[in-house]
Amino acid sequence: MAALAAALAVATAGCSAVDEPQVPPSGGGNASEKLGELTVASAGSMKGYSRNRFPHWRDTGKNCDVRDSVLKRDGEDIKFSGCNVVAGRWESVYDGRVFTDPSDVDIDHMVPLANAWRSGADEWDDGKRGDFANDLTRPQLIAVSASSNRAKGDQDPAQWKPANRSYWCQYAESWVTVKHHWRLTVTSAEKVALKEMLEGCTWASKP
Repeated sequence: MAALAAALAVATAGCSAVDEPQVPPSGGGNASEKLGELTVASAGSMKGYSRNRFPHWRDTGKNCDVRDSVLKRDGEDIKFSGCNVVAGRWESVYDGRVFTDPSDVDIDHMVPLANAWRSGADEWDDGKRGDFANDLTRPQLIAVSASSNRAKGDQDPAQWKPANRSYWCQYAESWVTVKHHWRLTVTSAEKVALKEMLEGCTWASKP
């Protein structure tokens, strides 16, 4: 993120556009191997689905929650009221926009909750679904522009990719990492899309 500070920004009302350089994910490397280990299956039914079955955002103490934690982690020059994040600077890697008002920023689930439901999470209990929805250990939560998050919805990489093509390598690696850890399935079209996104990433198959 720090490298983006030097990128050319074009001022707009409340946000600006920046060029996002491609940076390999920390510890990246074996995304292609992990992709090959994912189970391919047809998307399951949405029967019984509700976002309430994935309890979030969890309390992190002192009137703060996981959303505040992600805003703090992904932003710069953060300002607080108590421990609530009230200002800062966030660079949306999905579309290269920069924001200073946290109300303009959404916390995206890399693997959307509805997608997880269709790929195996329907068989979990609500406690495990809550762990998934609040996972700060894997690259499952990321601060992005509200518009890009809502454009993505619950679509997988065969249906939606970030407008910022230079982020595709990391996007695919993060998606695979989350699905691999949580043992979620992928559709055949989803796997093909992820493979194509990773093909140009020189770090994707390194041990």
